[in-house]
Amino acid sequence: MAPFSSASLIIVALTFVLAGTVKGVTGMGLPTVAMGVLGVFMPPVAAASLLLIPSFVTNVWQLFTGPGFTSLLSRLWLMMLGIVTGTVAGSWLLRNVNTKWATAGLGAALAIYALSGLLARPLAVPAKAERWLSPVIGLATGVVTGGTGVFVIPAVPYLQALGLNRDNLVQAMGLSFTISTIALGIGLAEGGAFHSKNIVASALAIVPSLLGMWLGTAVRERISQETFRRGFLYCLVVLGIELMVRPLV
Repeated sequence: MAPFSSASLIIVALTFVLAGTVKGVTGMGLPTVAMGVLGVFMPPVAAASLLLIPSFVTNVWQLFTGPGFTSLLSRLWLMMLGIVTGTVAGSWLLRNVNTKWATAGLGAALAIYALSGLLARPLAVPAKAERWLSPVIGLATGVVTGGTGVFVIPAVPYLQALGLNRDNLVQAMGLSFTISTIALGIGLAEGGAFHSKNIVASALAIVPSLLGMWLGTAVRERISQETFRRGFLYCLVVLGIELMVRPLV
């Protein structure tokens, strides 16, 4: 990639501050916001390459700055095991099959789920079903992640349906996204599809991303549980729409 001009550097930095802020408030959305803005100024491949390291670092920060890492890991470890298994196996699809329309379908499902949550009573998972449902959801999420590179379906709706409070939900998503990122990297590396171009440029995006995460976390701590819930669902709607239109651009 050609060297960035001063104006480009400012645009990239501000984009990752904004994307990090959204992620700090809702626990997700950094790739969506960053790709949406940067895609206007550079090719999608170049924009995607910048997301690699800041996405991973912000996911790890999100995971370890929450209130209950140990308890969440104890509760969700079967789901995480399913994610690893499904992602490593499903990454064959990402390497060998055109899955863009599957991605669009996932976006539609995510948007419908979020809209139903805004307009109706949220779904809830009974405690007695969680033990067997967690590994199933994890495996399904892994296959979807491996096949499309999308981490959120069905993991995020499931985690929300567990009735976690906002901080635990954000941390649980950090756990799921971190595990998914690592597993996808393993799957792609095994298939020889992992590329290390633009690592330096991606690393430089860490600072504005973490600044945005800090700002967003401060905002989240000052809003009510209901405001967070509605903002979270609106973010899912936007993410779903972005996935739906991705094959068209």
